[in-house]
Amino acid sequence: MLQKDGFFRRREENQYAKQATPTTTPAPAANAAPAIPEPAPAARAEARDERQAKLVVGPQIKIKGVEISDCDTLVVEGRIEATLDSRVLEITEHGVFQGTIAVDNAEIHGRFDGELTVRKQLIIHGTGKVSGKIRYAKIKVEEGAELAGEISVLDKSTASIGVPGRRANAA
Repeated sequence: MLQKDGFFRRREENQYAKQATPTTTPAPAANAAPAIPEPAPAARAEARDERQAKLVVGPQIKIKGVEISDCDTLVVEGRIEATLDSRVLEITEHGVFQGTIAVDNAEIHGRFDGELTVRKQLIIHGTGKVSGKIRYAKIKVEEGAELAGEISVLDKSTASIGVPGRRANAA
């Protein structure tokens, strides 16, 4: 079963190491920084829960036919063909996303093609190319950006409701 932290979590250090016999601890060097105590396991778990769930798809990565959920922030540097429900989407200059997206905020430097619903603000930078069915609450389009397709403004009741199956965030 996958954890919310993602696929790749750091395993506890020395989890697989052989038990060492107790030895005396060498004295710290005179110019060494004081040791910072490691937080208790409960504190570590609490800190991990406060972090955002962020997925970065690197520049040489291609993902096809997936549904991305429980992701607070998605950064697309490669190519994705997927369905996404998230808080923040960022498509970098060389990033490409094809599919269906519902997000609170989107910032597009690269290409998007499909169905895009932005509940708060959509920013299309000068290098951005967006096409398909686009719905937004607020929009900012920089000079040089390309925007094509069926484009409409979300009314306030639609923007606050969001996407079926996703609970709207209280502001």
